[in-house]
Amino acid sequence: MSKSGKRRKYARGKDSRTYKPRFVIVAEGRVTERQYFNCFNRFRDLSERVVVDCKREKDSTSSPGGVLKTMQRHLKDDGFGASDHAWLVVDKDKWKDTQINELYQWSTDQKNFGLALSNPKFEYWLLLHFEEVKGTLSSSQCCRRLARHIPDYNKRVPCHKISLSCIQQAVDRAKKRDISPSSKWPQDTGSTVYRLVSLILPMASGPCPR
Repeated sequence: MSKSGKRRKYARGKDSRTYKPRFVIVAEGRVTERQYFNCFNRFRDLSERVVVDCKREKDSTSSPGGVLKTMQRHLKDDGFGASDHAWLVVDKDKWKDTQINELYQWSTDQKNFGLALSNPKFEYWLLLHFEEVKGTLSSSQCCRRLARHIPDYNKRVPCHKISLSCIQQAVDRAKKRDISPSSKWPQDTGSTVYRLVSLILPMASGPCPR
């Protein structure tokens, strides 16, 4: 629901050309994921085509169940257009498979629903923007290696570090690592955030900032 208290209206029929499809994203993390996805709106070609809306919450998204409830509430309050997409973004980290499976089952309810999971955590996905990653990494190792590229990393993502070419590198690297794309989520170190990003972005171009 908008700040004015009215439901978001969707253009249809002859006005459908003016409607920009929306990617509604609810993430487990309250800072990093929101900053990262909202960086996409600064790409002019992209922002003219779609709206990337990563919701900001307080404590309700601190668990897989909380992430799902938050998404369900937003879709009920704000509506959901036929060309919109709704994605849940979570870490595998400490959560049990039964908790993640609830989110996966929800993601199969509609063709425009999705689940993007990073194992062990979202920082692994960020790391793929800057380097090829081999082997298994722990949560702390992901953060330490990411700090080589983003000095003093403290959960905040500087948008100037996230170019289209860096994002495309991350997509290519994660896709190559996803050797079992039919599985529900990565059982080893990996990330399916690339599936969401591939839907949002055009082919990347331009240099990767250092």
